[in-house]
Amino acid sequence: MEGMSERDYSAHSGLSRGAIQKARKTGRLVVYGDGSINAAASDARRAEMTDPDQQRRSTGGETGFSGPADSSSYLKARTALTVYQAQERQLAIQKKKGALVDRSRAETLVFRLARQERDVWVTWPARVAALMAADVAAEVEKQSGKPVIIEAAILQRVLETHVRAQLDALADLRVSLG
Repeated sequence: MEGMSERDYSAHSGLSRGAIQKARKTGRLVVYGDGSINAAASDARRAEMTDPDQQRRSTGGETGFSGPADSSSYLKARTALTVYQAQERQLAIQKKKGALVDRSRAETLVFRLARQERDVWVTWPARVAALMAADVAAEVEKQSGKPVIIEAAILQRVLETHVRAQLDALADLRVSLG
C-alpha cells in the first residue's frame, strides 16, 4: 500500500471517516492506483476545493465563522432575544394580574376625571350662591339687628371669579404617567 487508509487519513486530517469517504466520492482526495490516499496531494487539493469556514468547522476551529459575524455576536444577539422575550412574558403576566394598565387608557381616564371635576366646580357658584346669600344675610341681621339684603347674582359673580381663578391655577398642573 503506497498511501494511507481512510482511517489513517482521518486521523491525519482530523476529519471523520464519513467526511473522508464523502471527499473521496466528490474528488477532493488524490488516490493511488491501489485505493490508498496520497496524504500530501489530498491535503493540497482539499485546501483548494474546500470553503475555509467549512474546514475550520470540520476540524473544530475556534469560532466556525469568519469575518465580522463571529459566534460571540450570535450569542449576544441570542441572549438579547431571550431577555426580551422573558421581559415580554413578564409584562403579559403583570397585565393579566392587573398590575399594569394601558397607558392611553389611563391618560383618557385621568383626563375625563379632571374634566368632570372642572365641570362640577364651574357650576358650583350658580348652585350655592342663593343659599350663601341667604345665610350671610341672616347672620348679618342677627348681629346688627337690621334687615340686610344680599343679591344672589352679585355673590354668584364673585364666587365664579374666584373659582375660575382657582381652576386656572390648577390647569397648569400636568399629569405625567411615564
